[in-house]
Amino acid sequence: MINKINPDAEIGFDIPAVPGMAESEVQTPCLIVDLDRLEYNLKKMADLIAPFNVSLRAHAKMHKSVDVALLQLSVGQANGICCQKVSEAEVFFRAGITDILITNQVCDARKISRLAGLAASGCRISVCVDDMRNVAMLSEEARKQSTQIHCLVELDCGARRCGVSDAAQVLELAAAIDAAHCLVFEGLQAYQGSIQHETDYGLREKVMEDVIAKVKDCRDTLAAAELSCRVVSGGGTGTFLFEAASGVFTEVQCGSYAFMDADYGRVHNQEGSRLDQSEWENALFLLTSVMSTALDGHAVCDAGLKVQSVDSGLPVIFGHDDISYITCSDEHGVIQDKQNKLKINDKLRLVPGHCDPTCNLHDWYVCVRDGKVEALWPVSARGKAW
Repeated sequence: MINKINPDAEIGFDIPAVPGMAESEVQTPCLIVDLDRLEYNLKKMADLIAPFNVSLRAHAKMHKSVDVALLQLSVGQANGICCQKVSEAEVFFRAGITDILITNQVCDARKISRLAGLAASGCRISVCVDDMRNVAMLSEEARKQSTQIHCLVELDCGARRCGVSDAAQVLELAAAIDAAHCLVFEGLQAYQGSIQHETDYGLREKVMEDVIAKVKDCRDTLAAAELSCRVVSGGGTGTFLFEAASGVFTEVQCGSYAFMDADYGRVHNQEGSRLDQSEWENALFLLTSVMSTALDGHAVCDAGLKVQSVDSGLPVIFGHDDISYITCSDEHGVIQDKQNKLKINDKLRLVPGHCDPTCNLHDWYVCVRDGKVEALWPVSARGKAW
């Protein structure tokens, strides 16, 4: 465990549990990480990409945990991590992780100064670029701090967020980076975020065929201009096998595979199986307690909107097909329990609808194995949104 628990910490006020405690005693609502399932997922990813000439750069924005990231680097054989914000990257660098890609644009002067400061302190820091003015700002600050910043030109692969749209624009930016003082042109950021959660395998495949063709065109254009494209980075939990098998991508940036959530669980693989019933196991749970059974056919639990994100749908009750989580308000979750099986203080594991924003609502992961609390891990970069 990276951060020691304060010996004066009080259960139920500062922390939800302590090592050695039974899962049934954990204070709720809180996040539970099943360590056996997490370790399975990390090893599974390493095995799945092993036949291909790609590496894993695990996306730490999902869990925001130094402890999970270190496991991804060791057990999961990742070659580095991704972050989304500068302050987030600083948390991981201060914990000893020294190869970080910020899969985002960094344009604010203060943020650029901190980014260059990471590089000057010994971090191999990379960042995405899609604007000429940003190239000049990055170059000037890197020169001022006598360091180097590695840059990936971001290609819009269809999500219509950040990124330039075609090979000519990619070449223009790459040439500017290559010519700039203290910047290193590394290659391309090519992530199709909007297709990751598409449940239909055939549709994901079709979209990714077009993405891969577009990326190949950009890479070939760079090669014709004698600009080396050493890195093509992209891919998420829903598509990474397409990128890995493409012969074009050099690394994949999966994040949710480590924990999984209810929304990714509905995605199907080539055989038509759900991802949470084939490749991956649910390792992250929102532990909740029943607090009322006053209404016939229903129960109320203590996990409402303040401890989970429902932007991708409601949570699923793990291991039960006879009860279902049907609605929530700020502090309450309503469970349909037609047979009135649930009792006050019964504990349930919920699979969150969307893991990333749910994790950012909590201070701690309670890590369990065989029904016992093995460790508490802080959500190290919680709230680091700058």
